[in-house]
Amino acid sequence: MKTIKGPAIFLAQFMSDNPPFNNLPNICRWAASLGYKGVQIPTWDSRLIDLQKAAESKTYADEIKGIVQEAGLEITELSTHLQGQLIAVHPAYDELFDNFAPSAYRHNPKARTEWAIQQLKYAAMASRHLGLTAHATFSGALLWHTVYPWPQRPAGLVKQGFQELARRWLPILNFFDSQGIDVCYEIHPGEDLHDGVTYERFLEATGHHPRACLLYDPSHFVLQCLDYLEYIDIYHEKIKMFHVKDAEFNPTGRSGVYGGYQDWIDRPGRFRSLGDGQVNFKAIFSKLAQYDFPGWAVLEWECCLKHPEDGAREGAEFIRKHIIHVTDKAFDDFAGAGADEQLNKKILGID
Repeated sequence: MKTIKGPAIFLAQFMSDNPPFNNLPNICRWAASLGYKGVQIPTWDSRLIDLQKAAESKTYADEIKGIVQEAGLEITELSTHLQGQLIAVHPAYDELFDNFAPSAYRHNPKARTEWAIQQLKYAAMASRHLGLTAHATFSGALLWHTVYPWPQRPAGLVKQGFQELARRWLPILNFFDSQGIDVCYEIHPGEDLHDGVTYERFLEATGHHPRACLLYDPSHFVLQCLDYLEYIDIYHEKIKMFHVKDAEFNPTGRSGVYGGYQDWIDRPGRFRSLGDGQVNFKAIFSKLAQYDFPGWAVLEWECCLKHPEDGAREGAEFIRKHIIHVTDKAFDDFAGAGADEQLNKKILGID
């Protein structure tokens, strides 16, 4: 069995123009001071990494790796959540998602998508240069506006939507395969890959591409009332990344899963700092240990109540306490009889 690596921290929600959150060396030293062992790097933030340069220059990638290692940390994965979102954008969301791309590509969906595709390819190359094996992203969405089946969906709409999503992603998945990197989709509301069924639809449409893997984040399943423990039983072979994020769902007589367009603080389903929500992390860490999860336990802090620095400080210790140092022997070895084929035959009544 494998012991999960960690604790690690996703840096996206902590970046700012103020030290120590303003560049890679400073934020790495800050993370290390809290007890973190790894950092997950958002590639859209140029204060942390020049993605194209990391893809094209092994020397530069080694410099980035060296900065992180100098702080006593490792790079766990790179992330292209924003760029991945732009691989598939329904026109209804063009204005909202335009800000995910540089200004030169806004108001031009075709150019924006081409930029996003190139960004994903850069991420694959950069990941290889950094010695990584998995990458975090979003799938994008063409069908999300039809998530509730009213008005009634035309026959074949869902199948066609996933075929188109797969058509866009297959060249990217193939490129990641050439670099030896798994693409880990964060299963997330707002994406066409938002639960197990939609992931399976996508997997089928890609011909069960071996690089189409999963980033497991139980917080999104709490908000959907999905069984996040059975999910591990079903998909553990595809889970290559883990965001440790808490959440709670407290429906009322006035609001439930859909949230009534309320702000996060007023929604029945909301994200919380680790330990403040309802996620059963003891069971999650146990299942991941049971299934030999090969990766890192990465804090993703999102909370509408607690200060992020408090969440980060508490989160490092929370993850450390939940990581199971797996055993290398059976608990009842003391009573073992050893290996004896003849004894086995006698016990079985075999002549």
